[in-house]
Amino acid sequence: MRNSISLRSFLSASWLGWKIESNWTDPFLFATYSIIKPLASAGILVLMYSIITNGNFDNPMFAYLYLGNAFYQYVPAVLSGISWTIIDDREHYRTLKYIYIAPVNIPLYLFGRGVAKFITGSFAVLITLLAGFIFLKVPIDINQINWPLFILSLILGIIMLALLGLLLAGITLITARHSYYIGDVVASGLFLFTGAIFPLEVLPIWLRPIGYALPITYWLELLRRSLVGNVAQAFPTFTRLSNLDLVLILFLTSVIAGLIAIYFFRKCNHSARERGLIDMSTNY
Repeated sequence: MRNSISLRSFLSASWLGWKIESNWTDPFLFATYSIIKPLASAGILVLMYSIITNGNFDNPMFAYLYLGNAFYQYVPAVLSGISWTIIDDREHYRTLKYIYIAPVNIPLYLFGRGVAKFITGSFAVLITLLAGFIFLKVPIDINQINWPLFILSLILGIIMLALLGLLLAGITLITARHSYYIGDVVASGLFLFTGAIFPLEVLPIWLRPIGYALPITYWLELLRRSLVGNVAQAFPTFTRLSNLDLVLILFLTSVIAGLIAIYFFRKCNHSARERGLIDMSTNY
């Protein structure tokens, strides 16, 4: 019975999230927006790199930062997709209190609502990768891709991001409406510490431990290695670590982050219930 409720909570929330996410305009405009937004973001990065390096796109650094930027789009998509649900249901639709009294698994409901953002984020990542492969000659050889490593790393990373999104959802539960950008703010901050567009060696030595403690750092490195291993391994940060080492570190750091997220969400959820914050409107 409990498994049935959990599965129904996730699937129903996924469908609801997709209908909300894609219902703000007609399908053509939605598709156009989904294509232009990631291309514009990648274009800004490419333009800055071109100016700084005088168009040296053959440098392995370009593939390193381009792929890191492409896959990092999952981070704000998943974090915001899950945490924003609290604001959306509590402040906008005023339905959060009804969801809480329904036979719904709340964490799985939040994960389900984040699926729509994950799907649109996947479109953005795919479009960015195709643009880099076709127009900018990012050295991705389909025959050389380590597919098992890529699939395993991607799945572990998305689960890890979903759990971090649950942590932010807990914070959102006990704060006012002005926290509705919390997913984007956290993602923007982590962008500097995860090696998304430059190796951690660029950071001051006293800031590097932050990057080493974040599972996103190892996730991005594994994705790069699975797609362009000969390029990613040319950078000094993790050259001493094998792919297996990185997978184990990603798994362990994700488990630690996940346990912290689940514990923190439960504490925040209990506090929100006790303080009557579930049905409180804070859009002052």
